[in-house]
Amino acid sequence: MLKLRRVRSLKGAALAACLALCFTARASTVTPPKTVSNSSILVALRDGDHAPRLAWISGSPGNAWSNVVDETLPSSVEIGGASVPITWRLKPELGSADAHHVVFVYESAEPHLRLRWEWEARAAFGPVEHRIAIENLSGQEVWLPMVDSLRLDWGVLPLAELRNFYVEKGADTPSAQGTHLETVGEGYRWTGKSSTYAHPVPGEGREIIPAEFVYRANDAQSGWYAGIEFSGRTRITLERNGSSVKSVLGLDPEPGPFRTRLAAGASFETPAVFLGAFSGGPDGAGIQLRHWVRAVLNNPLTWNDPQYPLTVNNSWGSGMGVDEALALKMIAESKELGLEMFHLDAGWFRGVGDWYPNPKKFPHGLAAIADEAHRQELRFGIWVDWTQAALDTEPGALNARDPTVRDWLVTDLAPDWKPEEFKGQTIDLGVPAAHDYAGKEVKRIVEDYHLDMLEHDGYLVAQGCIREDHPHAPPDRSTMRVTHDWGSDFVLASNSTDVSYHAVRAYYDIYAKLRREHPGLLFEICNDGGRMVDFGSAAHGDYFSITDTYDPLSNRRAFYDTSHVLPSAMLESYVEKWPAPRLENFLYILRSGMMGWMTIMMDTTAWSPEQHDAARQAFALYKRELRPLIRDARLYHVSERPDGVHWDGVEYWDPARGKGVLFAFRGSIADEAEHRFVLAGLDAGKRYRLHFEDGSAPDGEATGSELMGSGLAVHLREPLSSELVFLEDGVAKR
Repeated sequence: MLKLRRVRSLKGAALAACLALCFTARASTVTPPKTVSNSSILVALRDGDHAPRLAWISGSPGNAWSNVVDETLPSSVEIGGASVPITWRLKPELGSADAHHVVFVYESAEPHLRLRWEWEARAAFGPVEHRIAIENLSGQEVWLPMVDSLRLDWGVLPLAELRNFYVEKGADTPSAQGTHLETVGEGYRWTGKSSTYAHPVPGEGREIIPAEFVYRANDAQSGWYAGIEFSGRTRITLERNGSSVKSVLGLDPEPGPFRTRLAAGASFETPAVFLGAFSGGPDGAGIQLRHWVRAVLNNPLTWNDPQYPLTVNNSWGSGMGVDEALALKMIAESKELGLEMFHLDAGWFRGVGDWYPNPKKFPHGLAAIADEAHRQELRFGIWVDWTQAALDTEPGALNARDPTVRDWLVTDLAPDWKPEEFKGQTIDLGVPAAHDYAGKEVKRIVEDYHLDMLEHDGYLVAQGCIREDHPHAPPDRSTMRVTHDWGSDFVLASNSTDVSYHAVRAYYDIYAKLRREHPGLLFEICNDGGRMVDFGSAAHGDYFSITDTYDPLSNRRAFYDTSHVLPSAMLESYVEKWPAPRLENFLYILRSGMMGWMTIMMDTTAWSPEQHDAARQAFALYKRELRPLIRDARLYHVSERPDGVHWDGVEYWDPARGKGVLFAFRGSIADEAEHRFVLAGLDAGKRYRLHFEDGSAPDGEATGSELMGSGLAVHLREPLSSELVFLEDGVAKR
């Protein structure tokens, strides 16, 4: 009976979607909608007299969703402290439309404001993007209320079974859950938040990578996904009531009330959002989304680099103790091991905010270190927390007691305040003078130290500020809260989202300019390991540190989670020292950090000769066989999320090359020596050659039907060990 009811509800959901699409199509004979489309999605848009509407979307057959409400445009603004109602009217002569780009324009006569409602398909596949921009033509200052980026209200049958999938950030350390798959039943309420800090809030869930995958619980697992391309304080809500499924994406209105200043002649733009259609559940959505992020958001010059993602040797294994002798030693060791970049982490500088090399540690400066790395055919990168002020008074230092710098800080510091070893107090980049200073300082750092890569860390972007003379909205002091944590004072106030909005835009501007001036420069986005993992950062950086905990399980958990929504090549795992009594355990450590961007963070000179040789071979294999798959292949999550106890793994398969690999990891259970991985994405009718890299089984063959049915058996004698199983189809392209 339960099974019959489930079948009926799924058929009903598909029928409802079809009827909604057909009804809209009939209506279009009178007032045809404008459409934006590519091979993955078609979006129908209506330009009402006073408000636009996203009418419906469709993807694969049977995957259509009808939206039942108009866009909610601002109904009032504030001028001179008074609320002024506004009326929007369509200006068709100012709009435009073609198959890939539609713009509707609305204006308010008093005060004179212009609103652009824009949809664009920037790739031949994947999601479409949406933006709203409001321009102040009134000649006077106006204060805008909250303007959401996207509001959806899908009509669904009350019995339709839906799921919501979303991913946590790996900030600090991945949680025990990481990925969430929830039933969207009657009364469902969910809010996912993202910011540049990802501090845990009591009573709330962890921050998410700002995206949602919502789909029908049927065989096709088809649905829609949406996400936010912004690094500031944002939120996504999803709720279900009867025949309505609503979702809102955009800036976080809390603690609020949100408002933002719009000077005469200035414009406000909501964070861009993307909206896509998919089938195949979370992996189906992820395969499409990751490819789109690479094609549309990422820097094409980075992907054109055949060494991307790089293999890296990082100095943080020695902490703040790094000096010139150690750096030169690591460069030589990197060359010998076949690594491709030396990354000088924290500890090289005179002091926080004083981003000049410590002359006692680096008597010949950093340019000399960079030049030696380049002589050894390595790239050179450094760590820097370039928006932090502290107490150094040397020329060039960003001193928090200097009156000018003090006015840039987000809060006043106590007389006895002191920075930590590599953290100080954040300046507000939204202040034009602070933005100009930071832009020049970052440019100096890159050019003076001959950098190939720049990593930013710490709390780079302000969110929350006590100042009333900055471009952001002033705070409500009656509800303002200032807390202290690890060297920094943090402000949470009514203006936090507006502070974040301005600071993030300034950060983007600095990096965009730096990218134009140094097109080959790589940017690592760290921010205390995974606190700023989002789609806006993906558009302005090249790779992410995805967690601040570096043991094998944490690395695999953070990778498992984040690889659902972002390209694997962007996901950096730092590989730290961990107990490895046997060579199998040593390879388990390395491979736990080799599924994406790989950075070694150990004293490699302490390795045994056997480990040294195994590492050299592993790095060569990564560059020769694994890197092309990490860059270009489809990724499938073919196990449950890693728990360190049971087996886990991921599969890469590149249909264009007819090659793939299974990363298989055995957990700690002593009597679980074998596991079958059910693979995905293969051709059921083809035969595939199998190669077990460590010789845990003889090489052989299997059909796609077998590999995707009964699965691929992997047998490992030792707990906490691993295997790489390479696949190649019988007619693989050479």
